[in-house]
Amino acid sequence: MVQRQEMESSEQNLLKAQGYPERSADLKSPDPELIYGLYDRPPLVESIVVGIQHVLAAFVGIVTPPLIICTSLGVAPATTSFLISMSLFASGVCTFVQCKTFGSIGSGLLSLQGTSFAFLGAILGVGATAIQGGRTPEQALALIFGVCFFGAFANVLLSRFLHLLSKIVTPIVSGTLVMLIGLSLLKTGITSMAGGTIALQNNTFANAQNMALGVGVFLIVIVLTLSKNQYVRMGAIAIGLLVGYIASAFLGLIDFSTFTKLPIVSLPVPFRFGMSFDIAALIPFLILYPLTAIESVGDMTATSMVSREPITGPIYFRRIKAGVLADGLNSSLAALLNTFPITTFSQNTGVIQMTGVGSRYVGFFVSGILVLLGLLPIVGGAFQSIPQAVLGGATTVMFGSIAVAGVRIIASENLDRRSTIIIAVSLALGLGVVFVPELFTNQPAIIKNMFSSATSTGGLTAILLSWLLPQNPSTEVKSEIAELESA
Repeated sequence: MVQRQEMESSEQNLLKAQGYPERSADLKSPDPELIYGLYDRPPLVESIVVGIQHVLAAFVGIVTPPLIICTSLGVAPATTSFLISMSLFASGVCTFVQCKTFGSIGSGLLSLQGTSFAFLGAILGVGATAIQGGRTPEQALALIFGVCFFGAFANVLLSRFLHLLSKIVTPIVSGTLVMLIGLSLLKTGITSMAGGTIALQNNTFANAQNMALGVGVFLIVIVLTLSKNQYVRMGAIAIGLLVGYIASAFLGLIDFSTFTKLPIVSLPVPFRFGMSFDIAALIPFLILYPLTAIESVGDMTATSMVSREPITGPIYFRRIKAGVLADGLNSSLAALLNTFPITTFSQNTGVIQMTGVGSRYVGFFVSGILVLLGLLPIVGGAFQSIPQAVLGGATTVMFGSIAVAGVRIIASENLDRRSTIIIAVSLALGLGVVFVPELFTNQPAIIKNMFSSATSTGGLTAILLSWLLPQNPSTEVKSEIAELESA
């Protein structure tokens, strides 16, 4: 409790020095569903258990982008293994920066960092063009890391002006974005539950075995999450995955021989492939980085929401500015460590909501586990061998929880016609591009990269509508009264 008071006092002093009004006592309300708040320090064992669940939720998302990129560009297996290890290592280091905070860098929330799917199209396009131009896969990686390094400073610059968007990035906008994040991830979760893309290729998709594993883990996580025992509740995801893993082993679905092919230790080697640059290759990244910043704002808003922290006001905007700044600097750091752009992950929001643990100190354990996984590829191999159906059963519940967090943010506001239009149009366009991806079949790569995801399309739509649609007179009066009261 003393530690919590010291941290809150430190944050309040920082805000006061920056000219912000003092924080109102009613910005946070106690919630019996939250076992440990942002500044609480859970016991060691509980912190490790919850930290492992966060890692389990994020692991596949961290290792999948480098796997796809390396496979597509024809990168050698040894190099692929190294890049996967560096993705885990960089995610751990960057998570520590985001949770710990260093001055104005880092949100201080329990926000995980990991390799972003949003850049896949641009990275594969740059890599393929480089190889077609006569470069080796390793030289193509040098170019990719170069444009990723310099492109990340777009977010560094953007973070300095986020506070000017307070009248545009409202709870309606951020809540809609959080909903889109959760709803768009459901397709991934359900696909994994039925066996994943591998099952689609070998005609085992949604067969009895995959569905039994996926639905079984899904039900186990739900039942344990509803338990009144806080330890069972906090361990729900890990227990569900463990039961699914053991069942998969008995069914012969886990290939343990792959562990013998992994190196024992993989140490970071900055600039291993060098770094090159091409202004034409940089352009898509200058567009994509700000879009991922929009997603990160939604993720951090959701994390604040489920952690019972403010989602409006000076504390909230200071955190998202510091978080987006950390996203940009962390992506540059990731490029130096030979891996791909880093962003704030949304998966951990569902874990916080389901475990009731929003303590930033858990992030330090998550960071340590990810670094360890990066240094010991054989440990990561154990996580990587978890069947898709098992992972899907656990993650689908979390993705649904993210969407619910968005609904709760929106529900905290009065829905007038203007707000309804913003939500309706943003959801329609955001989910529309997911339901009908053929829209972009004949479009330039830049258009595909900008609008092929629900969060980028819906997020941009929500921001533009919030900016362009005129305020209702009653809304403007309420806003002015609120500003006078806060002053």
